[in-house]
Amino acid sequence: MKLIFLGAPGAGKGTQAEVISEKLSIPTISTGNIIREALKNGTEMGLKAKSFIEAGKLVPDEVVIGIIKDRLALDDCANGFILDGFPRTIPQAEALDNMGIIIDKVVDIEVPDEDVVNRMSGRRTCKGCGASYHIQNKPSKVEGVCDSCGGELTIRKDDAPETVLDRLNVYHEQTEPLKDYYEKCGKLRIVEGTKPINEITVEILKVLED
Repeated sequence: MKLIFLGAPGAGKGTQAEVISEKLSIPTISTGNIIREALKNGTEMGLKAKSFIEAGKLVPDEVVIGIIKDRLALDDCANGFILDGFPRTIPQAEALDNMGIIIDKVVDIEVPDEDVVNRMSGRRTCKGCGASYHIQNKPSKVEGVCDSCGGELTIRKDDAPETVLDRLNVYHEQTEPLKDYYEKCGKLRIVEGTKPINEITVEILKVLED
């Protein structure tokens, strides 16, 4: 299955994408992780993206589309994938269509803005491998240490409350219109994102069978 997960920053897209990708044996393509890797390695694209990310703004389309195109061409995407964090704008969705990539379902995880701000202040990201944790919902076994690679867990600059509010504004203006875009194609499925994680997973699996 070729899937897109939509939702505000902090809605739980990444967490659910990890679980669903394991259940369906397809990779999760997280633009956030790919871009953070480029930032860490100081690549040309990483340096280009840095000022946008730290200000809570979107990375320009041509940069993101280039990365996604290369990633989807790899062998592990042959049987399907989950796109987490892409597309974020109508032009990006159109670019995806123009690549000839047919998306089967678009899952939109709905969470109120105030819940998003509370959630994101508890998020922690591994400096080493980019794995995501949450001090309440998904804590690491050892506080401050990644379960996967033993790396240090940190609070990302874009999870600071004032940056989160900026990111939510950007989401409502630029990304939310995608719901209409995919609803017109009959591909949109909406899932309530304030329930416990396992209940949301069950709900997602159910809507994927529709």
